[in-house]
Amino acid sequence: MKYGFVKIGAGVPEIKVADPQFNVEEIEKLVLKAQARGVEILVTPELGITGYTCQDLFFQQTLMEEAEVALMKLMDFTRSMDMIIVVGMPVACQGALLDCAVVLQKGKIMGIVAKTFPANSRECCEKRWFTSIQDMKDAKVWLCGEQVEIRQHQLFNTPSCTFAIEIGNDLHAPKAPSTDLSLMGAEIILNLAADSALAGKDEYLRNLVGTQSARCMAGYVYAGAGFGESSTDLVFGGLALICENGNMLAENLPFAMEAQLVSSEIDVEYIRGERRKNISFADVAKSVPCTDCLCIDTDMMVSQNLELTRTYSSHPFTPSSKEAMDKRMEEIFNIQTLGLAKRLKHTGYKKVVIGISGGLDSTLALLVAVGTYDRMGLDRKGIVGVTMPGFGTTDRTYTNAVSLMKQLGITLREVSIKDACLQHFKDINHNPAKHDVTYENSQARERTQILMDIANQENAMVVGTGDLSELALGWATYNGDHMSMYSVNGSVPKTIVRHVVAWYAEVQKSTATRDILKDVIDTPISPELVPAHDNGEIKQKTEDLVGPYELHDFFLYHVLRHGFRPGKIYMLARYAFNGSPYDDATIKKWLTVFYRRFFNQQFKRSCLPDGPKVGTCGLSPRGDWSMPSDASSASWLKECENL
Repeated sequence: MKYGFVKIGAGVPEIKVADPQFNVEEIEKLVLKAQARGVEILVTPELGITGYTCQDLFFQQTLMEEAEVALMKLMDFTRSMDMIIVVGMPVACQGALLDCAVVLQKGKIMGIVAKTFPANSRECCEKRWFTSIQDMKDAKVWLCGEQVEIRQHQLFNTPSCTFAIEIGNDLHAPKAPSTDLSLMGAEIILNLAADSALAGKDEYLRNLVGTQSARCMAGYVYAGAGFGESSTDLVFGGLALICENGNMLAENLPFAMEAQLVSSEIDVEYIRGERRKNISFADVAKSVPCTDCLCIDTDMMVSQNLELTRTYSSHPFTPSSKEAMDKRMEEIFNIQTLGLAKRLKHTGYKKVVIGISGGLDSTLALLVAVGTYDRMGLDRKGIVGVTMPGFGTTDRTYTNAVSLMKQLGITLREVSIKDACLQHFKDINHNPAKHDVTYENSQARERTQILMDIANQENAMVVGTGDLSELALGWATYNGDHMSMYSVNGSVPKTIVRHVVAWYAEVQKSTATRDILKDVIDTPISPELVPAHDNGEIKQKTEDLVGPYELHDFFLYHVLRHGFRPGKIYMLARYAFNGSPYDDATIKKWLTVFYRRFFNQQFKRSCLPDGPKVGTCGLSPRGDWSMPSDASSASWLKECENL
């Protein structure tokens, strides 16, 4: 299965001005390269058959006829190819010239699109030669023995996507044609361009293409004229870009003297999903009249094996660069502290109570509380940190919990849960030697009871510590650590929790605090509900039981953010984690576990406490994720089994 991917190419051939035969031969070379890569749609630059810089030669009949002969040669060359090829050339129509894109497939002209907004300022004098399609009525042209209709709005339907075309300066208009074309149904926009090179202009074009693709929630492919165009007054750098909903998938190195081809896979399934979720897209689309839109069906393309060349991060929640990472972690921390500050100000509480285990989640919750109190000018002694050693508590986590609370200058309380739990086991007639779910959950609920009761004592609010990854997997004791009065980590995935704590450690002036935080980061993730090994090391490691959190966070991101099916997520994980310790069987195993737990544990998420949203993915039942607690997982698990 191709899972909605469409292989797109943007080609920049070398050209000779006013030499259509040479130019088509160069385009043919690019077509062969694109075919070898499995490209389904190839776009080339504006007026690429003649050259963009022909100037008044566009009025010469010889050039026009040679361009048509060259196009026929290209049509014959591509007669046996499924690939859709889009080339630029001047076309005569109703006594005028149009700057056109010609869409070819299997040796036939599938359609012709003309430029809407010819550039006509400073060095650009396109209106000297070309007429806007807006000025043409019922335009039909004869080209290569075929009569073809031209309209301002045209959509091309393929079995895998719907694409549309705008040309060069159309993108720079205050309202680009691609805006309406996307609202009419175009999922990919192709731009045949000839922007001259100026200092700083490439970055401007990258931003413009990225912004337009994001605004249109579409793929955007830009192929700019390159080496060989006249350098009388201008130079053309040959910029080629492939963008998807604001994300740059592929680009070339401009100013090359040889032909270039960039290609990537645009995920049309992802684009469709984004549009379905964004209600404003459908609302605006209702206001766009489609009566003048010409819809053209292309021929079927033979499906090829999908080999992804674009990259997928194995850690989609985290930025790639150190600078971006630090900025993101600071933003997340500020969102958390501001949310808690608002809740404290609203309720009038001066104190908070937090259970401190020496693990990552409770450490982050404590740091957020400290940051909040510092922002509000409150005494840190109002933060009551409670360490509650139990049967599985190790010296390492206990020491880190106590040391960190002392270093941060908060109020420290210690309440052992051992005696209370043993009494509880006696009351319910449970054998304490039986380390089952009752044994574990009794401890978690005892700790929550202690926190709630201390909060009553102190006239305080219990701050929750559980994170987004645990909520997705249901890795929380119902009415135990699952519950609090305000949950500051509830939308922070486990992989991000680690990074926020690491960022906080780096900005600390206190060496002692930094060292404690680093050891917390290095400590294996564990609820510590069963006794440790004889050597004192943690016995119960969460990732041994439910799977690696970096895998689950990858699954979670693509389930919540994109709604992809299990097979597609499995395929993406194989690409993203290629070269990691996770082989195909391991990925399949934990993906199956993810879906089973994600469905079965929804009842815990249906009654979550309040907490701030920090990113695009969340599981709050009040907005981010609404799901029946008794929904069937059968279809998802069946697909997992068949992977």
